[in-house]
Amino acid sequence: MLADDHSVVRAGVSTLLKSAYSKAIVVETTDGNGVREELKRHSYDMIILDINMPDTDTPSLIKYITTDYPSIPVLVFSMSPEQVYALRVLNAGAKGFVSKESSLEELRKAIDLVLKEKTYISPEIIQLLADQSLFNSKETPFASLSPREFQITTLLLEGKSISEIAALLNIQMTTASTHKARLFSKLKVKTLLELKELSIFHKF
Repeated sequence: MLADDHSVVRAGVSTLLKSAYSKAIVVETTDGNGVREELKRHSYDMIILDINMPDTDTPSLIKYITTDYPSIPVLVFSMSPEQVYALRVLNAGAKGFVSKESSLEELRKAIDLVLKEKTYISPEIIQLLADQSLFNSKETPFASLSPREFQITTLLLEGKSISEIAALLNIQMTTASTHKARLFSKLKVKTLLELKELSIFHKF
C-alpha cells in the first residue's frame, strides 16, 4: 500500500515498485483513513507512507498499524526533515525513513531491506546516531514534545492558524489552543516568531 496525498509521488513510487517487482500490486490512498479502510479489506506485504497527510496523525497511525497488524512493515517516505523525524517514526514502529530527496536506488534499497524484515537507516541517520545527536535532549528542545504537540508545532511553522489546525486534525479549537500553550511552555517561547527562530537554530 502506498499512502501519499501527492499523485505525482504515488505515480513515481508505483512505477518503481512495478518495475522492481514484476508481480507487485500497488494500492494507493491519500490519508490515514484510507490506510485504515484498506487494511480492513486486504492483507499487505508493506506500507509506504508520507508523514504529512491531510487529517492524519502519522505517529499514531504507525503505532496503530504495528500494533494491530504487526506482520505488515511500514516505511516512511517523506520530504520532512530526516534529522527531526527519523528517530521519532522508528520509535513509533516504522522499519525505516527515506527522504524524498534520496535517489531511486536508495529508495529501492530501503524497500528491499524492509521486505526482508530488516530496518533501513540512512547513512545520515547512522552518523547522527553515532554522534548521539538524536539521543541528547539538550541538542533539541523539540524532543520533549508529545506526538500531538510535535504535529501542531510543524503545522504552526507551516503558517497554519489554530482554526486551520483544528480542522486538519479534526479536534476542537480549544484543544488545539491548549496544545499550543503547552508546547510554547515546553519550548520556552512566547510568540510564533520566537518559535520560528528556535526552529531555525535547531534546524527543525
